Amino acid sequence: MDSLPSIVARSIIISGSATLIATAWSIPLAYHASTHRRLTPLVYAFEALVGIPTVLVGLLLYALLSRQGPLGWLGLLYTPQAIVIGEALLITPLLVAVSYRVLSEKSRELWELAATLGATSSQAARLVLSESLPGLTSSVIMGFSRAIGELGVALIVGGNIAGLTRTMTTSIALYTSMGEYDKAITLGLILLAITVTFSILARAVRREWE
Repeated sequence: MDSLPSIVARSIIISGSATLIATAWSIPLAYHASTHRRLTPLVYAFEALVGIPTVLVGLLLYALLSRQGPLGWLGLLYTPQAIVIGEALLITPLLVAVSYRVLSEKSRELWELAATLGATSSQAARLVLSESLPGLTSSVIMGFSRAIGELGVALIVGGNIAGLTRTMTTSIALYTSMGEYDKAITLGLILLAITVTFSILARAVRREWE
């Protein structure tokens, strides 16, 4: 049986990795959408998917990664990597939607100003990204909080394997079903503390830069 510290550490590593991966493609996509109006419908689609059930993402990914699925040959099912991929896909709509709002607002404020001052497109882009950093940081923190608190993806494609894919949320479900409520409550409080801490951090970042 996993120790509580190892479960907490594994959850943070998996969700942190998923957040980094999702950030790597979400912010560039949001930036391009903020500067190319033809991509706006794509952002609306992402906004509609922000609240997608985690079990649905897990089910779709399971279908892809299972032995009968098109990606079954990768052997990723019931591995930490599968959870990372699933959580990255899960939080992508949130990251794109929030980052787009931040970037589009700053683009309207700064792009024309930079152009009138003789800045090149790349210089204007750097200015917009620099000024958007607090908002983008907040969106990344929100994405991490969403990832670490999800259950469906971790349970379906991770399998809740002790020492490998067991996370805080799957452990809470397991301990509750086993009647070990003290462990479930302890992990629940730790998870709550982590999400609240990151929520406060996101607000602090915004206030610091306002």
